[in-house]
Amino acid sequence: MNLALFDFDGTITHSDTFTAFVKGAVSARRQSWGRFVLAPSVMGYRMGLVKATTIRQRLIKFAFKNVTSARLEALGRDHAENYLPTVLRAEAAERIQWHKQRGDRIVVVSASLEVYLKPWCEAVGVELIGVQLETVDGRLTGNYVDGDCTGLAKAERVKSYLDLNDYGTVFAYGDTAEDHALLDLADRKFYRGRELTKLRA
Repeated sequence: MNLALFDFDGTITHSDTFTAFVKGAVSARRQSWGRFVLAPSVMGYRMGLVKATTIRQRLIKFAFKNVTSARLEALGRDHAENYLPTVLRAEAAERIQWHKQRGDRIVVVSASLEVYLKPWCEAVGVELIGVQLETVDGRLTGNYVDGDCTGLAKAERVKSYLDLNDYGTVFAYGDTAEDHALLDLADRKFYRGRELTKLRA
């Protein structure tokens, strides 16, 4: 059996799905307040002092801390059913189908939230390694359960979930520098739709 590892945002989709989810899940008033609260972090990012992953974590905590898990799950299902189909790349869907027809194991590896990726992956019939949010007493804490899933963390999460030696050929698909560690795991690497013999910056 072969293995296919897919990044999600920008690889399977045309655009970022996380920002759209936050905008749909958070009230306009709280979004305005969030822009003020997170402004120092955004400025630090633009100056190269704050990592994008740090801003993402702070945004998640601001947006979802104390939200009930039931509400977030409902929002996630709605996002999966009504938004994600509008941003899917036809060529990526065809490639996933190609792997399924070959009997390959397919895993989406993403820094996006499992709350909306999981329903989509279940509907498509693929596995998922994503970002799960911690819940205590039915409410979100704003913290991650297993940490981030971008850059080097993508590769580490894959290796903790799978034994790559169990597969004949490993395929990997990505679209940004944050996917390079994921692509490094593969025998056949596809970057922005093109197969590579070596990674580019």
